[in-house]
Amino acid sequence: MPGLGTSFGRGGATTAQQDLVNADAILIMGSSMAEQHPVGFRFVVQARERGATVIHVDPRFTRTSAMSNIWVPIRPGSDIVFLGGMINFVLERGREFREYVAHYTNAGVILRDDVKLPDDLDGFFSGWNADQQRYEPDSWLYRGAARTGTTQTEEEPAAGGHGKDRGGEAADLGEFERDHTLEHPRCVFQLLKRHFSRYTPAMVERACGVPQEQFLRVAEAFSAASGRDRTAAICYAVGWTQHSVGVQIIRSAAILQLLLGNIGRPGGGILALRGHASIQGSTDIPTLYDILPGYLPMPLLGVDSSSLEVYNRAHTARTGWWANFAKYSVSLLKAYYGDAATAGNDYGFDWLPRISGDHSHLQYWLDMADGKMEGLFVMGQNPAVGAPHASLERKALTRLKWLVVRDLVETETAAFWRDAPEITGGQLRTGDIDTEVFFFPAAGHAEKAGTFTNTQRLLQWREQAVDPPGDARSEAWFIYHLGRRLKARAERDDRVRHAGLRALAWSYRTEGRHDEPVIDDVLKEINGWRVSDRSLVSGFTELKDDGSTACGCWIYSGVYPGEGENRAAKRDPQGRYGHGWGFSWPADRRILYNRVSAAPDGSPWSERKKLVWWDAAAARWTGDDVPDFVADKSPEHKGDPSGSGDRALPGDSPFIMHEDGLAWLWVPSGLKDGPLPAHYEPFESPVGNVMYTQATNPAADPKHRPDNPYARSGGDEYPHVLTTYRLTEHHTAGGMSRTLSHLSELQPELFCEISPELAALEGITHGGWATISTPRARVQARVLVTTRIPPLTVDGRTVYQVGLPYHWGYSGLVKGDVVNDLLSISQEPNVRIMEAKSLVCRIEPGRAAGAS
Repeated sequence: MPGLGTSFGRGGATTAQQDLVNADAILIMGSSMAEQHPVGFRFVVQARERGATVIHVDPRFTRTSAMSNIWVPIRPGSDIVFLGGMINFVLERGREFREYVAHYTNAGVILRDDVKLPDDLDGFFSGWNADQQRYEPDSWLYRGAARTGTTQTEEEPAAGGHGKDRGGEAADLGEFERDHTLEHPRCVFQLLKRHFSRYTPAMVERACGVPQEQFLRVAEAFSAASGRDRTAAICYAVGWTQHSVGVQIIRSAAILQLLLGNIGRPGGGILALRGHASIQGSTDIPTLYDILPGYLPMPLLGVDSSSLEVYNRAHTARTGWWANFAKYSVSLLKAYYGDAATAGNDYGFDWLPRISGDHSHLQYWLDMADGKMEGLFVMGQNPAVGAPHASLERKALTRLKWLVVRDLVETETAAFWRDAPEITGGQLRTGDIDTEVFFFPAAGHAEKAGTFTNTQRLLQWREQAVDPPGDARSEAWFIYHLGRRLKARAERDDRVRHAGLRALAWSYRTEGRHDEPVIDDVLKEINGWRVSDRSLVSGFTELKDDGSTACGCWIYSGVYPGEGENRAAKRDPQGRYGHGWGFSWPADRRILYNRVSAAPDGSPWSERKKLVWWDAAAARWTGDDVPDFVADKSPEHKGDPSGSGDRALPGDSPFIMHEDGLAWLWVPSGLKDGPLPAHYEPFESPVGNVMYTQATNPAADPKHRPDNPYARSGGDEYPHVLTTYRLTEHHTAGGMSRTLSHLSELQPELFCEISPELAALEGITHGGWATISTPRARVQARVLVTTRIPPLTVDGRTVYQVGLPYHWGYSGLVKGDVVNDLLSISQEPNVRIMEAKSLVCRIEPGRAAGAS
């Protein structure tokens, strides 16, 4: 999310799957879209049938590769070199869409004289604090800008990067200098050229294992889809995110797309392919520790938490749309605390939790292993199988006093105390485990009503088809009635610590024989209403900072603009982008940043690629989508650099979430590992960093500890690259698929993919067994010897690759070893995700004793 958010202003996909049909080229990288998003992939097929060039860059030849014009095998972990090579290709050959870049990005902004690039500091940007192992990013600001708002402290890195400005925000970039010719030696464009000049075709071949002629074919085909009349799209998934440089891989794609003028235009954009139906929704209305709904930052102890005024001031930009920050924060507090939230008590701000350390998912498993946690709720996840270093996490569960699991079936997590590999292998004894486990059956998606938010930010309502069986209940039922009971206990306990729970507005209508909360009412609260009469607001522009409105998630406001107007439930698609089918946040915009589909003067770049444009007669923006711009702000609007809010931005500054109104090729604030992407090797790699002496991302955290060991990079003990992936026939940790006979029959057994060359080298037989080892664990799998995962020549040596799907566990109709036991627990610095797609391993023939 920060990769997209810092580049453009929002952390969601910039486009819609249906818009892929309008692309002239499509690059799929970090994903096997045909297998993992097959419904959306049909639009890729349609685009290819219309003449688009489809390019798949992936270590394995998959169904996606088979449907592409070009497949390029690549070494996992070298994505930034490949994308950086494409950026260099565009810059060196003058392929950028110059007018778009000069007007709509910060390419012409002049940077400070003291900023240094990794070429200057052998792998570090300026501002690196070696003692604290973090960056102090003041030198990344624009020339003349001063950092205001949130100030970086030793505590600040504890906050994640999902919020709008948790990398350290410059809330006022000032009246910065800008050279529209892009020739100033200190402008972003010139530093971009200098930084990526080393990412040559020869370097791509050396680091990625991609022959130069193959790389040049891709670079030529993709960059040709640029200009007034052509566009290209990029699709990615967890093959990009699950790296120690994941955010910066996505940043590389953003830079490439901005240089080619492919953001905000038909057939362009970056499509972040979320894992399943409501992964996007689970960050919008978050299950993440560091943000509040709508990507408002969670208050951080000692930084912005002393008062609501301090919090709002820290995160309110003087110019751009985030000047409205207080309207969204106060309206959220009113939704949380209702009548108890008043101006006199900061609208209940003191009742919000504070971030006091790293409370992220991966860190709390380490805390759990160290005996620092008493209890855990697990809902819709199966960490005993589906999480990195799953064996550590299973052992950590034994340190809890209690564990609550809600799921459709008894998952491995619910039964860890009985039949985990550590139990069957004798490392643990059931009788020694004190964890009390409560297993609650959950309702399936057809057994409950509500919304999903899909990969393109589209909210779609689902009706309940049948009642859940037996004692199974929906998440809404469970959480609502748990909350009622907790509030009742708090009412009997007048300690200050319970004041927020007592104040919580928690009174929803219920219906049916199980007193299910009325989900329609919940969506209305999310949409927002006027406190005086609970009349629904039509959108976020009606929210106020004086306590007169309540809104559960400002970016969803407009989904329910009036009684009986549930727009998520609409099924009447109209026009080019299906408006009238569901509701796409924000404001039902299907293509974000679509103001840039018109030239600075408001006219379409071309008839073929028109989307929204300025209607001079009506004095408004119009077109095939809801304009992602103030509807009556003309292209001639001059803006006021000394003013505030959106009106301070001129009419040709279309990236309204940024305080300068520009897309950011260079990120002056908001990231913890650099203003530009730079190549670093994974924590475990068969080769060294060919770019810099600094081998790995210096800001990332490998979580070195005795129970989380690593292989030595470049060592002989674990010489091969290991990558994990998903199958169409199984779903994530397998709880929803390994219990179904027809899916289990389609993929009955864990297997590994290796090349004929690796099979010959290690003496492994097709169809036989192999044992795959890392410093954390070893697993056994059937062997699929295939040319689909070829060896590559990387930095002068042959690198062999092993592919493993990760869906199996020790429960269900079909069982297999837990592949995620092989992974380490590590944290990318911005979002704290693990490195699951590139590590090293050893592979041996046969079934080894002690495999999980």
